[in-house]
Amino acid sequence: MATTRTAHTDWQGNLLKGAGVVTLDSSGQGSFDVSWPSRAEAANGKTSPEELIAAAHSSCYSMALSHGLDGAGTPPTRVETKADVTFQPGEGITGIHLTVRAEVPGLDAEGFAAAAEDAKKNCPVSQALTGTTITLSAELI
Repeated sequence: MATTRTAHTDWQGNLLKGAGVVTLDSSGQGSFDVSWPSRAEAANGKTSPEELIAAAHSSCYSMALSHGLDGAGTPPTRVETKADVTFQPGEGITGIHLTVRAEVPGLDAEGFAAAAEDAKKNCPVSQALTGTTITLSAELI
């Protein structure tokens, strides 16, 4: 069964001096302030589209890796994923770097590296972002 998740943003003003609030409608988990300076300069307590993409990518990747490892008979004890989304004003999103550390009893480094690469390739968010260079660092802990 397909699912649809919804968020909306109420923006007021122009790009450089305006500001907005993005609301996570489907989950009701909150509303977050956004602005151009929080995107292109320092966050200053506000979020950005890139931070929201990083949240989506890190959680999706963790799920995909956990599922793949479990399906291969080596379920993880823990998967810790960080996504760094780089934004360059005038160019856009120039890359995403995933850093994953995982506890996987019974799996060697080579097997983990293969599973990590497979999850990077097959995570639905990675697939949605195929126009962006996605790199990966993977480590067993």
